[in-house]
Amino acid sequence: MDSLKDLYIDQLQDLYSADKQALSVSKDLAKAASNSNLKEALERNVVGISKGMEKVKTLIQDHGADPKGEHCKGMEGLVTEARAHALEADISDKDVRDASIIAQTQRMTHYALAGYGVVRAFAQRQGLKSDVEVLQDCLDETYGGDRELTRIAETQVNAAAA
Repeated sequence: MDSLKDLYIDQLQDLYSADKQALSVSKDLAKAASNSNLKEALERNVVGISKGMEKVKTLIQDHGADPKGEHCKGMEGLVTEARAHALEADISDKDVRDASIIAQTQRMTHYALAGYGVVRAFAQRQGLKSDVEVLQDCLDETYGGDRELTRIAETQVNAAAA
């Protein structure tokens, strides 16, 4: 890598890989949720991840690169943790499982927020105004989903799990 643009493309590819990995486990987490509001929020999360992936893929291709040029090891670890602690864990109480699902989803979400924030800043520095707008939309949607999960945790799931 010789330029901020090279790093920008690399980070977009990493983000695409992260989203792709998060999408798979997020579908499973939505299926495993028992709280109806949580299940609906997680289903919207799956749709949001898919939309974000498509936007990032388009940005990468618009810059003449292959979206599949990177494998995100960070998200790989978070996905492994989500499977271990929310899906495969021996949790007998459905409300406790829902609380774990939220915790694991928010960990993955916060990783994505960091990734989107980084690439947005890189795009802004390079004067890529349309990229900045697309990435800001992705950030806004991801923050919205995170806030919704926090609201569900604080008003329903955590109290039920306690």
